[in-house]
Amino acid sequence: MWQPGLKARETPANNLKPCKGDTLMSQSLANIVVHLVFSTKGRRPFLRDEERNQLHAYITGILKNHESLLIEINSVRDHVHILFAQSKNHAPAKIVEQIKTGSSLWLKKQNAWYSDFAWQAGYGEFSVSPMHVESVREYIRNQAEHHRQEDFQTEYRRFCEKNEKPLDGRYAWD
Repeated sequence: MWQPGLKARETPANNLKPCKGDTLMSQSLANIVVHLVFSTKGRRPFLRDEERNQLHAYITGILKNHESLLIEINSVRDHVHILFAQSKNHAPAKIVEQIKTGSSLWLKKQNAWYSDFAWQAGYGEFSVSPMHVESVREYIRNQAEHHRQEDFQTEYRRFCEKNEKPLDGRYAWD
């Protein structure tokens, strides 16, 4: 049994048992909700209505494979917004990489229209507090209406400012 002042290496391994009243953490919990945003390369208006629902379903499947629950997804011609509960078991950059790589390859197989399709190299991933999830969902649902008044670059700059993440224009618009 561990005692104050006793160094770990001095404690025999067979005595490392919880003391009466000690509790063990039996599960690991995470509540990591993120708003992921990225654009087509050069913000080309590639994304067509014909494939939009299937694209969203495909991305949902990638998230599911990474133990991440989709909350909301929507896209317009030149970018996509994804709100999801990120898994504690997968690195954020790996999830984004799989979404972008997988969906790009999938789109290229759908139609010749997408033969030179690519997503931009970068992305924005912003944390969302539980109390704001519903308002972000609503924002994502209303993308078509929203972008009648504001372009993607203005929107993205606003996200970065709101999240106190400086935007370097040399790298943001590939």
